[in-house]
Amino acid sequence: MNVHDLLQNPDEHVRFAAYLDKLEHVADPDEVYLVSRVLTDPDQTMAQSAVLQHLDRRAADLYPGPAYEEWRQTMTQATIDYPFLAQRVREWSLFRAVTLKLPWQPDDLLASSNWLQLKTADGTNTEAVEILAEAGRTKRIRNTAKTGLTHRSSS
Repeated sequence: MNVHDLLQNPDEHVRFAAYLDKLEHVADPDEVYLVSRVLTDPDQTMAQSAVLQHLDRRAADLYPGPAYEEWRQTMTQATIDYPFLAQRVREWSLFRAVTLKLPWQPDDLLASSNWLQLKTADGTNTEAVEILAEAGRTKRIRNTAKTGLTHRSSS
């Protein structure tokens, strides 16, 4: 079943599952097209949720390697009209910089979403974890960072 046929299915649960399956198996050259087509679904909450799961899965696979940067550029273009999705792509890039010890700005981390702060608070970059232990947005983020620092110092 192609994406056009999926868009005709009235059950958003069926479409969501099918979108996730198609996105998981899409060939790299067809990824932008498929993401763009999914985002034409009239149920924008469901469509963006499917694309968000795809972005998270792909970014998690790609961020340590050299293919990430080209993927980021194409996904930035594909999500430019969807602020939440575009922000997630940017935040994966910040996570990549923090994790791989590339240049990054503490203010960018402190201005980021709870999702990124929590993901980073549980990470290995001591500088970032210390920043979040002191100034993370939520108590959960600060506690996660403090716990990580305590485990490091006792190891």
